[in-house]
Amino acid sequence: MKFKFAPSLSRAFKSHRKISKLIETALKPPRSGPPPVHFGLEETTAFGSNPGRLVMKSYVPARLQKDPALVVMLHGCRQTPESLDAASGFSKLAKERGFVLLYPQQRKANNAQGCFNWFRPSAVARDRGELLSIKQMIEHARKRHRIDRTRIFIGGLSAGGAMTAALVAVYPDLFAGAAIFAGMPYGSARDAMSALRAMKSGVVEPAGGWGRSVTALSSNAKSWPAVTIWHGTYDRTVHPINAVASVRQWLEVHGIGGASGRLQEKPWGRLQSWKVGGTVQVAYYSVNDLGHGVPVKSGAASKLNRANDPFVRPSGISAPMELMRLWGLKRL
Repeated sequence: MKFKFAPSLSRAFKSHRKISKLIETALKPPRSGPPPVHFGLEETTAFGSNPGRLVMKSYVPARLQKDPALVVMLHGCRQTPESLDAASGFSKLAKERGFVLLYPQQRKANNAQGCFNWFRPSAVARDRGELLSIKQMIEHARKRHRIDRTRIFIGGLSAGGAMTAALVAVYPDLFAGAAIFAGMPYGSARDAMSALRAMKSGVVEPAGGWGRSVTALSSNAKSWPAVTIWHGTYDRTVHPINAVASVRQWLEVHGIGGASGRLQEKPWGRLQSWKVGGTVQVAYYSVNDLGHGVPVKSGAASKLNRANDPFVRPSGISAPMELMRLWGLKRL
């Protein structure tokens, strides 16, 4: 006996298969290569209730600054803290500059692609899910290593960039600075299907503007961290139009008019920056010919390490070094 599905159900199955295929294509696994070289990342198991069931990994140099800074980096889909760290060199910078480095890690049990679930309302709600797990990691590291509360910085790539936006939106007083690499504006999706559509084509600006999505969450925020948005002009996984939406979001949050910015043509692309009181509060790094990933200068990370993480890409600008400058993380 043969079964025939109703036309609407058949279309739904075909749509589901198409979406699954698009996700697999967009998130191709890293190319194989020699084992990555990086400073050892240690796992911490007892850091809190961990409702998001994430893994805490960190690198703590033997020599720290007095009242050290904390840098939190969130990996993208199909990445690991080890692959991102080896290719970007953040742990090397931590050793040179005496700050603590924290890498929250997603579990495959939570997301088959290893993505942070930035598009699930339950994962990014205040004091719930993955957001709370990451906050607990930060608080654990802060107490254990006597971190300077005014020097906690966060950055993330792709799903990690979108999760960075969510953390800053929900806990703005926790961070002094943030970097969103190939990410998404907060509030741009509510499930996996809408997330995929937004990544590929962008999303219609919500009523009241992108900033309202953030300020409505944290109406009592005393301050907002400086935010930099990074995106490659050749990104085929997350459309660059999403970077423009992110810029609008954080300009509105900071109460800055878009026309007040400064545009600079650079050898690697374009830099637009907006200052308040002489300090850059929002900046947009549009990197020429860069695909989906974090830009790193060719000489700043070895080819051996980049072969293990294709989402850290050679460029004319080194994002890790630029963040050291922006965040005031100087050599010991």
